[in-house]
Amino acid sequence: MEEKEGEEMEQNINKSVMLLILATGVFGILNTEMGFIGILPYIAEYYQVSVVQAGWLISLFALGVAVAGPTMPLLLSRFNRKHVMVFILGLFTLCNVIAVFAESFYVLLAVRVLPAFFHPVYCAMAFTVAAGLARTGEEPKMVAKINMGVAAGMVAGVPISNFLAEQFSLAASMAFFAAATMLVMLATLWFIPSLPVKERLSYGKQLSVLKKPMVWASIVAVIFLNGSIFGVFNYLAEYLGVVSGVAPALTSILLFVYGLCNIFGSMLAGNLLTVRPLATVKAFPFAATFIYLALLSGGSAWPFMGIVVVFWGILAGINGNINQYWISHAAPEAPDFANGLFLTAANLGCVLGTTISGKFIETLGMEFVVLGGLLCCALSAVVIFIQCSGMKRQSVEYA
Repeated sequence: MEEKEGEEMEQNINKSVMLLILATGVFGILNTEMGFIGILPYIAEYYQVSVVQAGWLISLFALGVAVAGPTMPLLLSRFNRKHVMVFILGLFTLCNVIAVFAESFYVLLAVRVLPAFFHPVYCAMAFTVAAGLARTGEEPKMVAKINMGVAAGMVAGVPISNFLAEQFSLAASMAFFAAATMLVMLATLWFIPSLPVKERLSYGKQLSVLKKPMVWASIVAVIFLNGSIFGVFNYLAEYLGVVSGVAPALTSILLFVYGLCNIFGSMLAGNLLTVRPLATVKAFPFAATFIYLALLSGGSAWPFMGIVVVFWGILAGINGNINQYWISHAAPEAPDFANGLFLTAANLGCVLGTTISGKFIETLGMEFVVLGGLLCCALSAVVIFIQCSGMKRQSVEYA
């Protein structure tokens, strides 16, 4: 009996170590992606290019992720996942090392864009492996821990890279990106066991999930769900200054608090999606709507805005988990491909939401940016409730 308990404890420890490494790996990759936002002015100055040109490092990376989302995880789904993850972490490390010494802006651009095509592969596999480590019915809890790595990467990347560039040099920021992915690569080599694909699915079988109307409905729902959050959040810094009258220093603190609340939201979502998944998904658009109506009704002044940022950040953390859950449960027979679709849909949602909210800003002013979020909330609610009403007829298991 004691021997059996000891084996079970050892298995749990091994699972915890694997989850920590996977979450840290996702952190390293998201840190590389988001960290460049904090050093764009330094890049523009160092390479003697405009800030708009420096922005190509962000937009082309995002475009690479969106294009690779549904394709690269599919193409590499047959290979041993440990080998693929080590390769990707090694590629990110190599490209970041080259970036440290790059004297040409176009060399920097090339080594920035290349790993972007493998970004969704690592993240998709991390979600799949985490879900595979869970007991039946507790997959969302494991996936939530990976999403915490995503949230941490988004929170830490910008301020750390900005601090290193300001206090030391641009090269120091690039070196930090390289060190983060290199350490995870070594940890993966030493501590992650071989992860061969137990049941190799043909490309045709994985692509066949696209024949399911529920998969397409889930993709559309995730586009609107992510648009409802990021369509407004991407203008939050300007909103805080222009509408709420928050000082720049306090704005930075609030953005950091928002990111920390993302992490807490991911933790909370793991439990919510395990216990009451459908109720959580259906309630989300209404919770986000409540936040935006509060802002629209005149509650955008400081210090009320500080309270809003806390709850908004928690909702954003829950949103990331809902997005992954909703698509992966629509296509459970092709987990890597489904996670790739999730990443693409999430990126498309960010672009769509930002565009819609931008149009409201241009037409009505910054204080009406929340109308973009409200529109996406309404559209996501419609799609989700149509899906829920059709689940029994199509025998799709989400609960």
